[in-house]
Amino acid sequence: MIKAFQYRIDPSKTQRKQMEQTIETCRRFYNDCLAERKTAYEEQGITIGKYAQLRKVKELKATDLFATKVHSHVFQIVVTDLDKAFQAFFRRAKAGKKPGYPRFKGKERFDSFGYKEYGNGFKVDGRRLRLSGIGRVAGRWHRPIEGEIKTLRIRRKAGDWYASFTCEVAPTPLSKTGKVVGVNVGISSLLATSDGELIENPKWYREGQAKLRVLQRRVSRRKTGGTNRRKAVLILQKYHEYVTNQRRDYLNKVATQLISKYDLIAIEDLQINNMVRNHHLAKSILDGGWGYLAQRLTDKAVEADRELVRVSPANTSKTCSVCGYVFENLSLSNRWVTCDCEMSLNRDVNAAINILKRAITRDGQSRWDLPWADTPCVSKETAAL
Repeated sequence: MIKAFQYRIDPSKTQRKQMEQTIETCRRFYNDCLAERKTAYEEQGITIGKYAQLRKVKELKATDLFATKVHSHVFQIVVTDLDKAFQAFFRRAKAGKKPGYPRFKGKERFDSFGYKEYGNGFKVDGRRLRLSGIGRVAGRWHRPIEGEIKTLRIRRKAGDWYASFTCEVAPTPLSKTGKVVGVNVGISSLLATSDGELIENPKWYREGQAKLRVLQRRVSRRKTGGTNRRKAVLILQKYHEYVTNQRRDYLNKVATQLISKYDLIAIEDLQINNMVRNHHLAKSILDGGWGYLAQRLTDKAVEADRELVRVSPANTSKTCSVCGYVFENLSLSNRWVTCDCEMSLNRDVNAAINILKRAITRDGQSRWDLPWADTPCVSKETAAL
């Protein structure tokens, strides 16, 4: 399996200048390749492909003074990135979605460059990272790199520099626990499990909004293009990054706990892009990081040999987890559900149980030995009898 390892690096002043120069050279080459494809299609009706532009790398290094010190693989990655952007554009257009034609990159919209082969352009040299044309860069190696290193991406983010290694590693299966769980994500609580556990929602963005508001006002008051504005933007970017890291750290820990404790985890197959169209809930949904949590659970399940099942979210909250009756007038303000069959549960816990029942039931039979797994879904009137 493929796994990424990211580390903070601390380039010297000279190295930082060289890396920024590399990014700028790559950005200009990206825009030139995009302009070539766009012009050729509009004026001549022909399509220029990936391999035709890869042959231009040699010409670039021979004619551009700044490109001579940059490894050729770096420019090949630029061409590959542009080709991926076009492939995504064609895929969206074919699917009937908003295509989103690849755009030209301004200075604030291009922040990385990559190497595609370990030992050819980059190498880990003891406690430092050796980069072609840049030198040995100090790094903060907070954990060992696992597996076989394949590629590297150097990224500038909020004024700091990071090295992301793509490695090929062997899965590390965890021992079986014999436990299963259904997970329902929410706003009042980040998630509820079918075991009745509620995990709080720290609401990172809402907690940081007061400070973000001040920092954003400071940016808006600075003169566009000025040095003080760039400094204010950097401070704002760093705080946004801080909030993001808070969220990711918390969600990573939650995902790790679930994966280590359960053999099967059932979640809803939510269409988050559609859900955030509700402007009353969009901020809370995005602040909760539902999509990131689902992706982390998916990745960790593959690595640990766990089973992750996505089920339809239709009426999971409105269905009684005991008798199967569907409540007609259950609004979002109702946080507790009670049924005539004597079921009385937290709304999210009830939904989590329904999610698990859908995941473990196949053709009316349960794949797990649970006391309620094969409970038939009968009407409320039948249950009352």
